[in-house]
Amino acid sequence: MPVPQPVRAKSLLRANLEKPRGGVLLQSRMPNIKVFSGTSHPDLAQRIVDRLGIDIGKVVTKKFSNLETCVEIGESVRGEDVYIIQSGSGEINDNLMELLIMINACKIASASRVTAVIPCFPYARQDKKDKVGDGGDGGEKSDSTKTRFIMKSNEWKFRSRAPISAKLVANMLSVAGADHIITMDLHASQIQGFFDIPVDNLYAEPAVLKWIKENIVEWRNSIIVSPDAGGAKRVTSIADRLNVEFALIHKERKKANEVASMVLVGDVKDRVAILVDDMADTCGTICHAAEKLLEAGATKVYAILTHGIFSGPAISRINNACFEAVVVTNTIPQDGHMKDCPKIQCIDVSMMFAEAVRRTHNGESVSYLFSNVPY
Repeated sequence: MPVPQPVRAKSLLRANLEKPRGGVLLQSRMPNIKVFSGTSHPDLAQRIVDRLGIDIGKVVTKKFSNLETCVEIGESVRGEDVYIIQSGSGEINDNLMELLIMINACKIASASRVTAVIPCFPYARQDKKDKVGDGGDGGEKSDSTKTRFIMKSNEWKFRSRAPISAKLVANMLSVAGADHIITMDLHASQIQGFFDIPVDNLYAEPAVLKWIKENIVEWRNSIIVSPDAGGAKRVTSIADRLNVEFALIHKERKKANEVASMVLVGDVKDRVAILVDDMADTCGTICHAAEKLLEAGATKVYAILTHGIFSGPAISRINNACFEAVVVTNTIPQDGHMKDCPKIQCIDVSMMFAEAVRRTHNGESVSYLFSNVPY
């Protein structure tokens, strides 16, 4: 039976593409790359495209009078490999909605693949149902003994009503049309399991190690400290690679953003203490931890954080605290924070995202970036 002409032509094309020539298996052309930026962190996006040696894509973002977000992609993305850079900072809800609209706009414009590059993943702290006693009333508690008793006796009810918002965000990104996610230092690695699409969770650890060796003269006499038990794996990894010891601080919270008590586990006497955490919001935890470390005999205290959110009283707390330096990456814009607080220093991680984009576009492994800084 004769093969229909379109099928025969298609099979011949596939045969020509897959036919080895000179020992090399030819592949079909990979679509061109387009990188677009949201409004949350244009500086990081510009650094990424500068390193890639391409121009940033044209996109117009505006708001209607009723504050609805409108996004217009200013160039063709048909058959292209699209990357959209948008961090979870500033006006988080507006930025998240903008990202979703940009993903959907590219998807329905026939983009070959849409990758969301989210340096700081929004709602990452709401990853499980563990909000004990602070879910039913917005986190505020009455001073009355009666109210505290009721809160405690109904503890399980508050926990059962806590949302898992990180899972919701994952669903929204998938439904919008994202094919791939690139992010950095998720608050909990298990968030990757919320997605049914590939997620590359990069680590700031290689850049942090480089900064420590270049900027802390006494790093060989240092001790890496986690401000909570949840970050123990992170600090042990850094301590092992520096060949130094580690310690951790056990904390108990009365309510969100308020630390009740701290217990130091480890010996920091006559050593340089380096606090390491994935993010700092109001900075109550790290400032209390710094005081605890000095009381325990540490000579100097540094804080190194991947995501410096610095909301509310954070800047004034850091200015009044005993840090030699508070080091953050530029997953979130830090220019304003650095002007208000001279202790804040910034590590540029744009090269890691640029290399992740390049390797993803070329179909290469990104595992090299988990332990190395690209130059």
